[in-house]
Amino acid sequence: MSIKRMAGTTLIELIVAIVIVGTALAGLVAAYNRANIASTDPLITQQMLAIAESMMEEVMQKPFVAQPNQAGRLFFNDLMDYNGYGPVAVSNVNGGAVPGLGRYTVQVQVNQQGITGVAATDAMRVQVIVSAPGAQDLRLVGWRTRP
Repeated sequence: MSIKRMAGTTLIELIVAIVIVGTALAGLVAAYNRANIASTDPLITQQMLAIAESMMEEVMQKPFVAQPNQAGRLFFNDLMDYNGYGPVAVSNVNGGAVPGLGRYTVQVQVNQQGITGVAATDAMRVQVIVSAPGAQDLRLVGWRTRP
């Protein structure tokens, strides 16, 4: 009489296979989570850059020469009016909140600073700083010279 071995897997082989597959899946899920978390950073950075560029454009369109003005961003009429602006929540020129941008803040610094071939009194360095929770500050720097 011959004893034939039954085809199939033993319980121990099945448990080892489940442990190996489970470990591999845990590694994949961890890598997926890390990639998913990192993928939101470019979105936040792009939004911060858009805010900074918008504010920089607003500032750079103002005249270089100081002019008398009233209080409030709506009445800013020269570069130096923006010096020391912020940090405040992102808002439109009238001071109204911009929907979806409540967690971002912006500030502006304007300083007289000479550059090569231009006297300090004829050049302004404009720096816009945008901040968001959990993100590194974004700084955008521009120069404006007396016409």
